[in-house]
Amino acid sequence: MREKHYPRLKEKHRTIRDGSPENLRLRVHRALSWLNRAEQEADDDDAAFIFYWISFNAAYATEGAISYRSAIRRTERHNFSEFFATLVELDKEERIYEVIWEQFPDFVRSLLNNQFVYQPFWAHHNGLDGYENWEAGFRRSREQVARALRSKNTVQILEILFDRLYVLRNQLIHGGATWGSAVNRDQVRGGRNILARLTPFYIELMMDNPGLPWTRGHYPVLESG
Repeated sequence: MREKHYPRLKEKHRTIRDGSPENLRLRVHRALSWLNRAEQEADDDDAAFIFYWISFNAAYATEGAISYRSAIRRTERHNFSEFFATLVELDKEERIYEVIWEQFPDFVRSLLNNQFVYQPFWAHHNGLDGYENWEAGFRRSREQVARALRSKNTVQILEILFDRLYVLRNQLIHGGATWGSAVNRDQVRGGRNILARLTPFYIELMMDNPGLPWTRGHYPVLESG
């Protein structure tokens, strides 16, 4: 039986939302709605992964992140970095680090060693110029994680980990994978499980820190007229 975080977090949000700024209130409300849907998914790992990712997206994305296609990936990585840096600073109990390296170390290592969720590999495979040396970058990213692990640089670990999960997300969202495929089952199942653990932490850390200048999320609610 998978643990469900939504009931407790929703009740907590009800008690504090009136005292929270609107930007944070809307982000958390949306993130919780998708967390609830993800936690209802019992057997479909593809669907659960997508729902958890939407919940995560609702939490971190900002209105300014909407951009033209040529800049989307760069903007997403920048937003990841800022969001993770904020959360890790707030995470005094190091729960995020504990999830990554004590609860899911085997999955994290396997994901980081998998070229099929490394975007430069696909850029080279698709014939784009400038990615001939993708293997060197792949090795460097693994070395970066090793150094980050030794120094407990959780922000850098999260950046690289979610960079890989973002590729997996794109494969699912853009129809680059078959539903229920055996080819990517370990990645999807592991991605679902780690998002199921981290996303509730992210949302709760946000709720616990309403005084930070949380910016507006995508598509704020506007008055009609």
